[in-house]
Amino acid sequence: MAERVDHVDRIVQQWGAERPDLDVSPMEVIGRLKRLSRLVDAELKETFARHDLDFASFDVLATLRRSGPPYRLTPTLLMQSAMVTSGAISQRLDRLEARGLVTRTPSGSDGRSREVELTEEGYALIDRALPDHLATERRILGDLDEPRTAAFVAALRTLLGTLGDDPE
Repeated sequence: MAERVDHVDRIVQQWGAERPDLDVSPMEVIGRLKRLSRLVDAELKETFARHDLDFASFDVLATLRRSGPPYRLTPTLLMQSAMVTSGAISQRLDRLEARGLVTRTPSGSDGRSREVELTEEGYALIDRALPDHLATERRILGDLDEPRTAAFVAALRTLLGTLGDDPE
């Protein structure tokens, strides 16, 4: 069976014709990653919208939910998890608090700092949205069998490490 030709193949072929002196093979990976990211983002955006969420709101709610009881974190920990600025996390928290999905309360250990906690409504919403989100991700990956998925995960982990992505 012939391998599928995609948009990136055409780009690489065009560059090969125009600049045969250059090795454009990195475009085969990076170009596909960029296209894949846009397509995946569009699919996830639709899923989140069904739950009246966006990427940012889902990220905060999911981070709080997976933190375990009492589903409470400092804004700093949320900011680090989301890899955004303090201003961005403040805006996200303002929107979520206005919707009654999180509360901000003084920290029990340090009265000067605040903690963000899922409300019952926020907990229920993320628990409804998560299965739908996972179903979307499963559908996106549907054509990859387990060995291909494992190889893809390993390759992506390697690339992230190469670029200095540190889980801490």
